[in-house]
Amino acid sequence: MCARALYELGEIPELGVVPEKMHAWVIRKDRHGLPLDSFRRELVDVPEIGADEVLVMVMASGVNYNGAWAALGQPLSPCDIHGRDYHIAGSDASGVVWQVGSSVRRWKVGDEVVVHCNHSCGQCHNCNGGDPMLCREQKIWGYETPDGAFAQFTRVQAQQLVPKPTNLTWEQAGCYMLTLATAFRMLYGHPPHTLQPAMNVLVWGGAGGLGSMAIQLIRAAGANAIAVVSSEDRGKWCLEIGAKACINRTEFDCWGPLPSTRDRVAYQAYLKEVQRFGRAIWQITGKGVDPDIVFEHPGEQTFPVSAYVCRRGGMIVFCAGTTGFNLSFDASYVWMRQKRIQGSHFATLMQADAANHSVMDGRVLPCMSQVFDFDGIPAAHDLMWRNAHPPGNMALVVNAPTQGLHNLKETRALALSVPGG
Repeated sequence: MCARALYELGEIPELGVVPEKMHAWVIRKDRHGLPLDSFRRELVDVPEIGADEVLVMVMASGVNYNGAWAALGQPLSPCDIHGRDYHIAGSDASGVVWQVGSSVRRWKVGDEVVVHCNHSCGQCHNCNGGDPMLCREQKIWGYETPDGAFAQFTRVQAQQLVPKPTNLTWEQAGCYMLTLATAFRMLYGHPPHTLQPAMNVLVWGGAGGLGSMAIQLIRAAGANAIAVVSSEDRGKWCLEIGAKACINRTEFDCWGPLPSTRDRVAYQAYLKEVQRFGRAIWQITGKGVDPDIVFEHPGEQTFPVSAYVCRRGGMIVFCAGTTGFNLSFDASYVWMRQKRIQGSHFATLMQADAANHSVMDGRVLPCMSQVFDFDGIPAAHDLMWRNAHPPGNMALVVNAPTQGLHNLKETRALALSVPGG
């Protein structure tokens, strides 16, 4: 069957038929700015695949902070990374394998898949027996590569695919992988500081996509998640999905860069408030019992406190700096108490696949909170940029018929139906 030049959104061609053009939400360098302005819907060429690549018809996607960063062009334009004059964002996707390269053996046309966002060379020693996240050519698909999920079709490496859980809708399957696999690597990927039963883990942003995945992984391991949140409603959400307890950060005033340690008056006042936050943790864990792992990603506003409250010999692991990249901390509390500061970046295929199996067997829910149609992509990213998004992960419908959970009440009901929820 000959392909038409273009199919409308949701109009599914015969399996494997590839058109010339596709609808996509595009970011261009000359209009970087707020997501509502930077994202524009355009017709672009369907990408051509290489020997080890797969073309996926995108059914649904998810919303992540890197989409907002790409729109803003901060800290740099993705176009300057990959060199093309336009960028298609989106680092989460569920869909159908539509075309396979000549070297692809593991996947066939028609397979239903979830895409993970680690893009690597596949040929270096780190990709073959080492850690692919240390590959010199490692990139985040949909942020550092030109073709992401906010289009009818996307080009990915064959190693980026895992099976779609059959118990999920397209929207549910399209919204969790980036946050879940990132959380999985943070908690399990940096031995000897790996998640163990009965550990206490302080989870910043517990009601967000990343935090909600971390809480469920911690619960599944028999450990204790202490969620830090910004409201009582968000705290309730965290308890429903498995947190042992919550702390409302708005009740404390110790956020932001570390005061100068040479200003003893200011520093002591700051330290007194940090210690009050630490005592709030002790009310949950027991007097003198500090978190074994601090699960970090806000960065600039919270990192000084994280470095202080982590236990002796524990680990502060971080994967982002959503409030800023200039991190400060009192080094004396880190070296004298022998704490580990560990950067972490997405996950390997093995880690993504293990995380995906936790969804397949029901130990982890996607925590899908809100679904937007294709034209809602700019508005969804505006919500995330303003930190006004609902708890959990937001989903975006691309080619899929609308069918999933569409409101927070239904998502919470699903969470409560799971043993231990």
